[in-house]
Amino acid sequence: METVFDFTLPKGYMDNNGELHRNGKMRLATAGDEISATRDPRVLSNPSYLTIVILSKVVTELEGIPMIGANIIEKLFTADLAFLQDMYQRINDIEPPTMECVCPSCGEIFQVPLNFTEEG
Repeated sequence: METVFDFTLPKGYMDNNGELHRNGKMRLATAGDEISATRDPRVLSNPSYLTIVILSKVVTELEGIPMIGANIIEKLFTADLAFLQDMYQRINDIEPPTMECVCPSCGEIFQVPLNFTEEG
């Protein structure tokens, strides 16, 4: 079973020297990763920081960066953060919640994914 996955960020992390870092590795998450992230003081004071903390635990490499911490993840461009969140969900087989719907025309029952982040 594969537990570490390569990625290339769409934009890349720009360091203090203006150098771009795009290639990295993400490992599968453990229960401990998620539990310890929920106990992190930054998450306790701001629950939306949970994503940053979890990604800082599972992103194991970013080319040319010696250590990946929350300070690196929070400086990513939003496109890169969204990319890593999606990758995290895919490699850890996290399925989005769905709602059962019935077609008013034919009566067929089908599942529709719920998206709590988009307006409309």
